[in-house]
Amino acid sequence: MAKVVIIGAGSRNFCKRLCHDIVSFPEMSDWRLTLVDIDRERLGYMHAIIRRVVEAVGAKAQVESTINRRKALDGADYVITTFRAGAGDVEWYDSQLAFKKHGVRQTVTDTCSLGAVFRVCRTIPILEAIAKDVEELCPEAQWLNYTNPMAMNVWATYLVSPVKIIGLCHSVQGTSKRLADYIGAPYEEISFKTAGINHMAWFLEFKRNGRDAYPQLREAMRRPSVFKRDPVRFEILRHFGCFVTESSGHMAEYVPYFLNHDDLVEKYGLRVRTPERMRQFAKGLRRKYELVKAEATGELEIPLERSHEYGAYIIQSLHTGVERCVYGTVRNTGLITNLPEGCAVEVPCLVNKNGLQPCHVGELPPQLAALNRQCVSVQELAVRGVVERNRDHLCQALMMDPNTSWRVKLADVRKLVDKRLSYNKEYYPKGL
Repeated sequence: MAKVVIIGAGSRNFCKRLCHDIVSFPEMSDWRLTLVDIDRERLGYMHAIIRRVVEAVGAKAQVESTINRRKALDGADYVITTFRAGAGDVEWYDSQLAFKKHGVRQTVTDTCSLGAVFRVCRTIPILEAIAKDVEELCPEAQWLNYTNPMAMNVWATYLVSPVKIIGLCHSVQGTSKRLADYIGAPYEEISFKTAGINHMAWFLEFKRNGRDAYPQLREAMRRPSVFKRDPVRFEILRHFGCFVTESSGHMAEYVPYFLNHDDLVEKYGLRVRTPERMRQFAKGLRRKYELVKAEATGELEIPLERSHEYGAYIIQSLHTGVERCVYGTVRNTGLITNLPEGCAVEVPCLVNKNGLQPCHVGELPPQLAALNRQCVSVQELAVRGVVERNRDHLCQALMMDPNTSWRVKLADVRKLVDKRLSYNKEYYPKGL
């Protein structure tokens, strides 16, 4: 019986979804699911929800929960991280500082721009501690990370530990289905190949029944009804020649071409993350918490449908040998030859009994590599800033960020960083 440990199990959607996916495979239905979270109340609710899920599926999995991470990790076969460091008031302060004080516009803030740089300051120290525990208590475990900022988190973990970690996202699956819809094709007729960095990987191939479907996509984007569903990504396609894996709202943060222009923010309906929007977001989180309680007590039915998250499929392939191709964030060991060696890239990965095997991609088209490299530069400085406890590198990461640097003067960046790290000190590593 294998043991799966989920750290950050209070995450309503991910924990429920991943646990259901795992036990829905008959050969994994009697495994041991160990839930870990620092919030006792929320953990208790999620424990009850997962027990309901297991019962509804007709599985025999053992469900246990604990706030003791080391106890949970002892003897684990698979480790899944899906936590958010400093949600709520801490993220609200990030938004207040960015938008109200400096006019920095952000939309999602979890993997790039000012919000992500401070989030990675809060997250890497936790990952360092988890990696240390994994090395000691379950060194052969496969670690599946869903925690953002994805590329920076995986990169930092590789720097500090030899553990087997891969970063997972659902951008590729979701976008490929959306592209099929744009051209009116059944999804089973679609094939594709993507590569780049997480949230900025590129559809290097997009085919329908084995034939290039990009001409159909370009024809579709000429229709206003289609274009308005993804305006930023279609503009990137128009000017750079490839469709990108992350949403229009999120992609706008990665480049300087949209959020810094009032007319485009309005024209493309970009939802800037203001403190007021963050308050609404917090209200939404509270509503979700009420749903968690309702699901735990049986007042609300729990949807039981296998998701398109890669996690359970990877685990099933490692366990049974069923061969699959997934997309994951891994260390660049010559996989993409015109991105820096050692950075975190998102590439196709073969998975079977022999483990996860990232695939060689070669060169990206130069204009796409150039866009990726701009983000990789920010990621490297932020990662090294936290891992090495080097505040200069952290400041330089923001100086390189395309949206922060547009709004904040060089001389003011350090003041911004000093101010942020002096507030909510308990969330940030000592020595930074």
